[in-house]
Amino acid sequence: MSDLTLGGRGGIGDDLAYLRAAHPQPGWRGHTNFGQLADFWLHVHASLRAEAAAIDTTVKALLGGRLDPAGFQRRFVPELNRFLQHLDAHHRIEDHAYFPKFRALDPRMAAGFDLLDADHHAIHAALVANADAARTLLAALGGSGAADRAAADYAARTDALLGLLHRHLADEEDLVIPAMLEHGERSLA
Repeated sequence: MSDLTLGGRGGIGDDLAYLRAAHPQPGWRGHTNFGQLADFWLHVHASLRAEAAAIDTTVKALLGGRLDPAGFQRRFVPELNRFLQHLDAHHRIEDHAYFPKFRALDPRMAAGFDLLDADHHAIHAALVANADAARTLLAALGGSGAADRAAADYAARTDALLGLLHRHLADEEDLVIPAMLEHGERSLA
């Protein structure tokens, strides 16, 4: 059996994403059931990817000497807070509203949404580690050697978190959007 943990998988199989073949990604936006909710879902995911990329760019600018510690703090703190709040709110809505509706809509989807729920727990743990490393980095910015080590540690934790996030978002889209196309968005209201 293949590793289905978020950090161990390279995608999800057709057994979980069983609607993917009937509704492949290139045809999503042209489908008659592609509506505001599907468009919003993809927009939120694109926003999360962009916010994560901005944090990565800011950290790499610090590591590369293109951003001084004061400039880094001015950019990094609001970027990180915005990203963490956005991701937390998105996952809460999914966990408490949408995932239960998808499970009730079609019992075959339960295993896929159980997997996505497990992903949320793994991402949360990575977020906590990331936030701890961010606090360490911000505290260390006053010294040179400690700041370099803290920045490198934070960059490594960010890379790990972004890897998990990108895999999760892609897999979630492979489950959610085809389900919306198959069953219509009204079934989720």
